[in-house]
Amino acid sequence: MDYLRLCDSDYRFMTIIWENAPINSGDVVKLCGEKLGWKKSTTYTVIKKMCEKGYIVNENAVISVLIPKEKAQTDETEYFVERTFGGSLSHLIAAFLGGKKITDEEAEKLKKLIDEYKA
Repeated sequence: MDYLRLCDSDYRFMTIIWENAPINSGDVVKLCGEKLGWKKSTTYTVIKKMCEKGYIVNENAVISVLIPKEKAQTDETEYFVERTFGGSLSHLIAAFLGGKKITDEEAEKLKKLIDEYKA
């Protein structure tokens, strides 16, 4: 399966876009300078790269989102589970819990969630 993947700096950039889009590219430069410490040239390079990857569109200096945050998060999670746990959700949960105990309330919420997604 092909997953949409973002390196850390691209993800931090996209977080700014997801929180503010549609947004003027000049305002993106300002926000990236404040939040990421980026120069104007770096920001415009990443804008171009993310347009080429199909995450955003830059029309008339206004940046809009093409791939929502939820889609990127889902793909990143699926990739992580596939790579790290051979696609096994139960292995992920076991590793996450790492011997910790959960409350009856948490267990009930997990059971309900699993029932919602059962095949």
